[in-house]
Amino acid sequence: MAKRAHPVFTHHDELITSLLSVLVVSPYGEHMARTRNRALAAWMSEHEVTAQGLSDLVNDALRELTGRDGKTSERTVFRWLSGENQWPQAAQRAALQSVTGCPATDLGFVPRCRAPASPAQQEDPVHRRSFITATTGATAAATPLVAARPFAVGTTDVMRLRAGLDDLTVLDASKGGHEALERAALKGASSAMEKQHKAASQRIRKRLFSVAAEYTTAAAWSAVDARQLERAREHLNRALYMARLARDSIAELDVWNVFAMLARQQQRHTEAVDSGRAAQATAVARRDPLFASLAHARTAIGHANCEERQAALLSLGHAKEALNKAVKGAPRPSWIAFYGRAELLAISAIVHDRLGDPVHAEAASHQALAAIPRQFRRNRALATVQLALTQVHQRDVEQACETAGDVFALMEGDSIPGRMRSLLGDFQRDLIATAPKASATRDWIDRYRSEWSRKQ
Repeated sequence: MAKRAHPVFTHHDELITSLLSVLVVSPYGEHMARTRNRALAAWMSEHEVTAQGLSDLVNDALRELTGRDGKTSERTVFRWLSGENQWPQAAQRAALQSVTGCPATDLGFVPRCRAPASPAQQEDPVHRRSFITATTGATAAATPLVAARPFAVGTTDVMRLRAGLDDLTVLDASKGGHEALERAALKGASSAMEKQHKAASQRIRKRLFSVAAEYTTAAAWSAVDARQLERAREHLNRALYMARLARDSIAELDVWNVFAMLARQQQRHTEAVDSGRAAQATAVARRDPLFASLAHARTAIGHANCEERQAALLSLGHAKEALNKAVKGAPRPSWIAFYGRAELLAISAIVHDRLGDPVHAEAASHQALAAIPRQFRRNRALATVQLALTQVHQRDVEQACETAGDVFALMEGDSIPGRMRSLLGDFQRDLIATAPKASATRDWIDRYRSEWSRKQ
């Protein structure tokens, strides 16, 4: 596993340039060669607000300020961005400040050239209120002026939250799941949800739900790896809810991926198959073969544990085909970085071993270990245990014990995660069943007991 940050805008200057470049000619056919309003474009890019979205927000603010429907259109906003209209009407300026929290001049607007106004004529909040009331008649006079909350959360806040996800990804890849990582992930989710109480565009709100879902899935994964399975299920239910609120298919696939692994740990193998199929049905799995490959691979493990040989091999084949079609280097969230040829080989080893083909499984394990990047220390340790299992299933007891012992060196300095302990327990059980009186078995049991105690 490795946790995630969606690819979001990282270079605001590039985004502003992109936004402004489409304004050379407006959608209404008007040539726009005037000085472009980069400050307004920057605010819109930071808060991910479209021209239509800004016009709707301004009209809502005008309704609150004046009691009457505003007439700001998408075309109006394009005129502001292009510099065709450098100084909106007073009511629109008041609405813009209500929406953004910035005075018109900070948004790149330039007052019309005119003789300096006397102090009595200079516009201030009280004068502006009088102006608005005068222009709206009795309805506005009877309506209290309530300004909309200016947006307080933008892309920068989302990017900062996602950076924390990347830190958790690195920690998980090295140490595996543990309570401190789970607490940190839940704290990140809480921070994202707290920002929902602040004013933000609808797109930013969706991104906050997405980040909260990712953090909560990270917490769930940490709980799965630490074998805190019921707690993991609670986290996943919450993460799925938030991913769907965000309409984020990547976050949803991430949830189903961990659900499949949780079901496997709980011996709910039919549920693991169903979770894998749910992952296959997500939009991102249909769009990106890499995600489709992961979903098929999880389904293959579920079928193998259900002793459905043909279905397992078919799913494994689909996973390989999809992986071959995946575009390398495409922008993807960081949590998927663990998945590729090496991880699929490790999963293939699990599937073939479950299907009673330890020779094929051992070959896949060796290939996986040769390919798993060094930074994925926990994954290398798990693949090592799986290799030991394939060896003991071939009755190569001494070699199996030697291989399994490498796990302790790989995890030196850190506690062994619960899921890895459980897999080591499976190895010891199969070792005793295969060669209960062998000296290698007795030596292994003594070492396992010692390492278990030392790494608590």
